[in-house]
Amino acid sequence: MSWEIKNSRIVSLNVGIPVEAMHGAKPIQTGIFKSASNDKHYLSTTGLSGDGQADLVHHGGPDKAVCVYFECHFPYWEEWLGNKLSYGAFGENWTLSEWSEQDLCIGDVLQAGNVVVQVSQPRQPCFKLGIRHERPELTAHVQQTGFTGFYFRVLQEGEIGAGEDLKLVKRHPAAISLAEANRVMYEGKTDLEGMTALLAVDELSDSWKQTLKSRVERLQQM
Repeated sequence: MSWEIKNSRIVSLNVGIPVEAMHGAKPIQTGIFKSASNDKHYLSTTGLSGDGQADLVHHGGPDKAVCVYFECHFPYWEEWLGNKLSYGAFGENWTLSEWSEQDLCIGDVLQAGNVVVQVSQPRQPCFKLGIRHERPELTAHVQQTGFTGFYFRVLQEGEIGAGEDLKLVKRHPAAISLAEANRVMYEGKTDLEGMTALLAVDELSDSWKQTLKSRVERLQQM
């Protein structure tokens, strides 16, 4: 994969605190409802000021400090859903221009202003995305398309806002793209070589490592 890619831009910074939503007949708390902010927000190793997650087991934490989605996917989803979407519609903290899952790799280091971040894993869409758009089948379709978005961990804290340029400062030597990581996770469940290569990337999130290690162990016992 080429080292040279054009800079991206944070076209929208989106935050939101958990609110109550209905999952069938059951009320749940969710942080999926994000909206654009024109303010600067402090980004720490655990996330943005003014933002929050309800399910801290599956969301948030150092490996998932920033949820990111790509602007280029919005036209596809607007056609599929049949309505115009606002930034933050996928529960993302940063909406990025220019790039897609093909352009970034697990372990890549990027910088926006004084903030330095690192790609940790693709996003695994959960059922709350379906609740957000009142389309339960959306979650599975996001996974099938590979238009998942991803997460950053924070290497250097600082203030950040919409409009900041984001540049790649270090390509991980393994160069395993987010798209390839998605393929291994969702389609390559018996791809021992692919899983082993992904596990060799130390910068991969702990949760993905655990899932892949379990699969590899099961395959080796067969």
